[in-house]
Amino acid sequence: MRMATIHGGGLDAAIERFGGSRTGWLDLSTGINPAAVPLPQIEPSAWARLPDSELQARCIAAARKSYGVPQQAGIVAAPGSQALISLLPFVLPVGDVAILEPTYGEHRAGFEAAGHRVVSIGGLDEVPDGARVVVVVNPNNPDGRRTEPAALLDLQAEMARRSGLLIVDEAFADALPEMSGAGHAGLEGLLIHRSFGKFYGLAGIRLGFALTTPALAETLSARLGPWAVSGPALAIGAAVLADPALRAGVMETIALQAKRRDRVLAAAGLARVGATPLFATIETPDAHALFEALCRRHILTRPFSYRADWLRFGNPKDEAEAARLGGALADLAREDGR
Repeated sequence: MRMATIHGGGLDAAIERFGGSRTGWLDLSTGINPAAVPLPQIEPSAWARLPDSELQARCIAAARKSYGVPQQAGIVAAPGSQALISLLPFVLPVGDVAILEPTYGEHRAGFEAAGHRVVSIGGLDEVPDGARVVVVVNPNNPDGRRTEPAALLDLQAEMARRSGLLIVDEAFADALPEMSGAGHAGLEGLLIHRSFGKFYGLAGIRLGFALTTPALAETLSARLGPWAVSGPALAIGAAVLADPALRAGVMETIALQAKRRDRVLAAAGLARVGATPLFATIETPDAHALFEALCRRHILTRPFSYRADWLRFGNPKDEAEAARLGGALADLAREDGR
């Protein structure tokens, strides 16, 4: 279960250990919208040829409008925001990096792999004087912590003064648009990661964006190389991001999912550490035992090696999935009471 412990989505490892088939499991281990939007029709030629510059420009233009990014900002399309998280440390000068933790571990892994010196901070007031890069995930994964955009703008100004960089990972900001700083993209000392797949339930197409200055965008694009994003991914992204009615519908759907999730967790007496509309993290002394007990019922959640008392739940797609989770939690409570 190593990969399931490091990241959500380790369903194959769970099946290998606990049995069953993919269709028989309820996978709540990720923060991905379980109700994927319908795939738009795309030209058959998108599958047969290398993506041209016009298609990429159309996708980037749709992202710019959807996220509210100023025209003067640079935008980089990549095969998932994870690709950008892994690449970015290698194009920045090696130095001291401060990461607001606990958070998504691939930021630390990327900077350490590139030779940077990484320190953990618990608040923005703890940023060391010598830090040239600061990383904040907002809203945060896994505890749902939210950092006010105004505070991040103050920190951006300070990092610009240092000729440094504030990196804000907004992978879960689509469902909380008021937390996004995308409207300030293009300012010196600021880069924002955006993930397409989580909100729209299309994580498998691998599409993400970096919103930053034109100069840094050009550097990242050059390092990604030509044709970094597949034609089908660009075509799907362009169509979906250009549809505001679809986006509004997804917002409503996710809000309903979150209400079902929170209702089930509250009924089970599980105390929340924090949440976003796409996941909730609970705290209980026997979180790993609960994780395994749910796995035996073929329900996959997300445990944490660094917090044995935390467990993260993604959203049930519908009432049937919510009832299945609620029934399993109720059964386990009765067993514990014996």
